[in-house]
Amino acid sequence: MEYFKQIIVDAGKEMIKRSLTVATWGNLSVRDPESGYIVVTPSGMDYQTSVPDDMVVFDRNGSMIEGKRRPSIEKDLHIMIYQQRPDVNAIIHTHPIYSTVFAVTRQGIPAITEEFAQVVGYSVKCAEHALPGTKELAEHAVRALGKERAVLLASHGTVCVGPDMETVFKISDILEKTAQILILSKNIGTPRIISKEDVKVMQDFLKTGYGQR
Repeated sequence: MEYFKQIIVDAGKEMIKRSLTVATWGNLSVRDPESGYIVVTPSGMDYQTSVPDDMVVFDRNGSMIEGKRRPSIEKDLHIMIYQQRPDVNAIIHTHPIYSTVFAVTRQGIPAITEEFAQVVGYSVKCAEHALPGTKELAEHAVRALGKERAVLLASHGTVCVGPDMETVFKISDILEKTAQILILSKNIGTPRIISKEDVKVMQDFLKTGYGQR
């Protein structure tokens, strides 16, 4: 599991570098597709000084199998998402500025830009409010996430999911950029939401027609 633990260590530093959270807030995880084991960040530890041995490992049923640290209080959120989404192998929970504006106003973020449509999806919903670290929060988040690639946690922050950590950071960056664009665009007019049909066309193009093949 050392390979996956190192992914989390590096991702934690990257999350701070990109200003997606402050201090020790937020949390990350990855899943080993072969064993199903889930590596989660420890609770309240500095991302800049954390090492692989600080990470905590759970099996697919949520039983802790390795680690000497207390796991993130949002471990149930991560484990429950993995149980419901076999396509997901990486998760980051962040506290960014612009998308959290929508989380605190309990609004979703629709597909208003081409890159959002291609990479994030049709929309990002805001889950019902629940206290941090509770199973209720995890349940609300899983329900609002559905088959999409991100969800807002009411009055809290964001959760982005994907097949690997690189993709999850891309989703997080685009979500935050789109949230900023949405806020700014409302100052000069009415943002236009891309239709579901066009979102589907753009997603298919990204998979089959974009880049070098």
